[in-house]
Amino acid sequence: MANEPGDSLGRKKGQLHAEAAGKLRSMILSGELPPGERLREVQLCEQLGVSRTPVREALRTIAAEGLVDLLPNRSVVVSELHAPDLEHLFVVFGAIEGIAAELACQKITEAEIGEIGRLLAEMIDFHTRKERAPYMQINQKIHQRTVEIAANPVLHTVWQSLVPRVERARALANLDTGRWTGALFEHTKMFTALASRDGQLLAKLTREHFLNSLPFLQSRLENDD
Repeated sequence: MANEPGDSLGRKKGQLHAEAAGKLRSMILSGELPPGERLREVQLCEQLGVSRTPVREALRTIAAEGLVDLLPNRSVVVSELHAPDLEHLFVVFGAIEGIAAELACQKITEAEIGEIGRLLAEMIDFHTRKERAPYMQINQKIHQRTVEIAANPVLHTVWQSLVPRVERARALANLDTGRWTGALFEHTKMFTALASRDGQLLAKLTREHFLNSLPFLQSRLENDD
């Protein structure tokens, strides 16, 4: 059955909104749009190559993710990072990924262990070459695959809603070279626990992995003030 013109138009509008949201999200996570930056619709339309409607919808989407603040005067600013908020966020997110870790250890296959091992090897290579952006992408993929392997849709939905805020903060923490190296070492220990299907150990290591970033975040945010 042929698609109705309205259906195609609706899909196109939805695609433009999703693409705009994705680009804005990447610009914030990378630091291209820093905390406190005021976002102007006209400028964003020019940068993203779309009209105002997809930009407005994209801003509402990333506001729901905690990446921007919609102010009463209709202006939009990139959300500031605050140490107390990040501590609460990392405690909750670490607990969520800890649950995912235990479930994944119960369900993971040999093929999936091999897949994550290959991702870890890529991450080590990027760290050796000091390429942070691709390192963070692979890092995120490992965390994502662990949650997917856990195969709990409720957990996945909650996890996904918090990811943008967490990834933004973790990227900031990894600007510290010592923390970046420490985080990679933690990942190697986490992979050993996963490959051994030791759910309790992996859950413990996962929670610690997130909490270990907090001192570096707090220090960097204090220096920025």
